Amino acid sequence: MAQSIITGTGSYLPENIISGSYFENSEFYDDEGLSIDRPTAEIISKFVEITEIENRRYADDDMVNSDLGKIAAERAIADAGIDPETLDYIIYASNYGDVRQDGCSDFMPSISSRLKNKLGIKNRKCVNYDMIFGCPGWVEAMILADTLIKAGKAKSILVVGAETLSRVTDPYDRNKMIFADGAAATILQSIEESDGGIMASSTICDNGDELFYLQNACSLNPESTERGNYIRMRGRKIYEYALKNVPVAIKQTIDDAGLDIADINKIIIHQANAKMDHAMVSRLFRLFGKKEYDPAVAPMTIQQFGNSSVATIPTMYDLIRRGEMEGQQFHPGDRVVMASVGAGMNINCIIYQIPTKP
Repeated sequence: MAQSIITGTGSYLPENIISGSYFENSEFYDDEGLSIDRPTAEIISKFVEITEIENRRYADDDMVNSDLGKIAAERAIADAGIDPETLDYIIYASNYGDVRQDGCSDFMPSISSRLKNKLGIKNRKCVNYDMIFGCPGWVEAMILADTLIKAGKAKSILVVGAETLSRVTDPYDRNKMIFADGAAATILQSIEESDGGIMASSTICDNGDELFYLQNACSLNPESTERGNYIRMRGRKIYEYALKNVPVAIKQTIDDAGLDIADINKIIIHQANAKMDHAMVSRLFRLFGKKEYDPAVAPMTIQQFGNSSVATIPTMYDLIRRGEMEGQQFHPGDRVVMASVGAGMNINCIIYQIPTKP
């Protein structure tokens, strides 16, 4: 059977580095619409203590989501050494589409079709899909791409995850300091008789009360006259949900692959909040009877890049693959977990084995 092999990767991190000082003149409100009566510097310091996010990246004012995606896609295509006209599908994971600097979100036409246009692809049989699945969107797009390849429907697929969350945050919400912009892309190809590929995958969708843990809402400041539709998180609910469900979902996927935690070389988890990520990985190891683990197994980028939603996992994968993360590298035969949780609430996971043969 043909296997789904990552043959090329690319990412784009905007050059604008936003530190905590950027928010020093902010006025923050709580969920009750009341001004938080604490020094802003103290709020920022506490935020860093909890999330470990010291910096994040923001896109240039004249760039939109699909511009970021184009750069990442071009890099992935070049890395794979393929003709973009041979792509069977483009699957683009995003949650807000092309958001202008004024915060207006635009999904018509689709972001995947815009990317195809910007790449200059003329092939009419290259099908474009948008994947709107919360932060797990890129992982779910990879699962869909793997399904298409194994069903014989495609041989070469471009999978992109890109977002500009800095433009959909409430200026009065402390959580705005979590979010960032970025893009990453992967070429997934059908390779016959490979000893690598996607070994197992799983998806969970809890859409009851969990539906409203992450949603769009108006400003926390009741006096604000600015436009609404900001991203709003119920942080405690998300933390409790993720800690309870994500480690179990990852373990089940590892079990489905016929593996043990000792067989996993890297765990690339969605960079949402460092405290939450540490807790989820620790609980995963405890599910396998391990009280301790080597932190190098679960690297993190959130401290310097922030939470760019669908882009966090493919960005980290690309950086490690290119040798651009200090102390991190992939080896032939390595088994990599890629898992995410986000709006829906949705959880998904992939076990990917890096081929030993080129």
